[in-house]
Amino acid sequence: MKRRRERAAQIGSRALQIAFLFALLLLWYLAANDWGVNHLLLPDPLAVWHQFVDLLKSGAYLPDLRVTAAEFAAAFLLAMTTGTITGYFVSRSRYLIRVFEPLFAGIYSIPIILLLPLYVLFFGLGLESKIALGTTISFFPITLATIAGFGNVDRTLVTAARSMGASDYQMFRYVLLPAALPVLLGGLRIGFTVALLSILGAETIASLAGLGHHIVELAEDMEMSRMFAYIVFVIVMVALLNGVVSHLEARGRRHR
Repeated sequence: MKRRRERAAQIGSRALQIAFLFALLLLWYLAANDWGVNHLLLPDPLAVWHQFVDLLKSGAYLPDLRVTAAEFAAAFLLAMTTGTITGYFVSRSRYLIRVFEPLFAGIYSIPIILLLPLYVLFFGLGLESKIALGTTISFFPITLATIAGFGNVDRTLVTAARSMGASDYQMFRYVLLPAALPVLLGGLRIGFTVALLSILGAETIASLAGLGHHIVELAEDMEMSRMFAYIVFVIVMVALLNGVVSHLEARGRRHR
């Protein structure tokens, strides 16, 4: 009975989400065709759809996608590695937690995207500046989540494991990691998202290639339908990636 109620609630949530998207599309269509909004500001959604289909068939997005994907993969892997290692070692000392946790949280509250001109000056307009920016922005939520996850493990579990003669590896593998995993996975998901969004945002400001850069080029050329098609492509890509990461996070929580 409980499972039926949960399934009904899930179906109801999906129905509301679909209805909301349909309402947005309807408002877009009415604004572009019946309410007199200039097509240079808001193109016809049917024209955008045709451009989107052509984009997928032609594969014109592939060169820019490769650039964005390379920037994102490098930035996230660097942030994940450095963030989890830093967070774990900080979490091993209450003194280090008191020192570094508020410090990292304070830095994370700063809109680091404003420092993009400095990254461009140091690393240039190529991939390196976007990788450096994405790594920096993604580093802090991953580190903070790692500190919170490992630093708040129930001390009773640690004491019990030590009393039974657990080695450092056994302590990490069977006590610390399972207890910290839900928080750690949440931090990785946030880091994944902010790395991708920061790289796309940086590409629209200062870049030589990438999806964000191409969207700006289309806007400058006043190819609004094509530009919106690229925006839709990016939205779909981000939604799919976020769905995959959320699914992996849920599986990790169930099997910890």
